[in-house]
Formats: sequence, structure tokens, C-alpha cells
Amino acid sequence: MDDRNAPATKGDIFDLDEKIDRLEQKFDKKFDDLIERISDSETRLLRAFYDFATSNQKRMTELEGNEAAIRSRMATIEDRLLQVEKRLNMPPQAA
Repeated sequence: MDDRNAPATKGDIFDLDEKIDRLEQKFDKKFDDLIERISDSETRLLRAFYDFATSNQKRMTELEGNEAAIRSRMATIEDRLLQVEKRLNMPPQAA
């Protein structure tokens, strides 16, 4: 076992400096890996939101088309009703 009170030699300091350098390199690699994982997660999240937005936009377009078709059919029915009222000489009733 090393004597903790013994003075440090230049070799001891050099060894310690090398260990610190290796630890810094490991830390830098782990940090870079973490940054890459975060970036990958962001990409996956953005892709998922984009896919959701695309499908939601398709659904909204379909709903708007359906609404336009219903409004068109209702306008046709109202026109037909007006024609019937004209033939019967009935004034339209106020709504």
C-alpha cells in the first residue's frame, strides 16, 4: 500500500496527468454520444409530429369537402323548395 504522506514525484504527477487526459477523452466521447442521441430523439419527435400533422391535414381537408357537399345539397333542396312554393303561390315562412 502506498504511503499517503510520501511526496509526489514528477512521475506520479505525469501519471496522474495522463489519467486525467484519458478521463477527459472518455468524457468528451460520452458527451458527444449524448448529444447525438438527443439529436436523434429530436429528429424522431419532429418526424412523428410531421406525420401527425400530415394525417390531420388530410382529415381536415376531407371534413371541409364533406361540409361543402352538404352545403351544396342543402342549397339545392332550398332552391327546390322555393320552386315548389312559387308554383303553389305560397309565401316562404320566416325562420
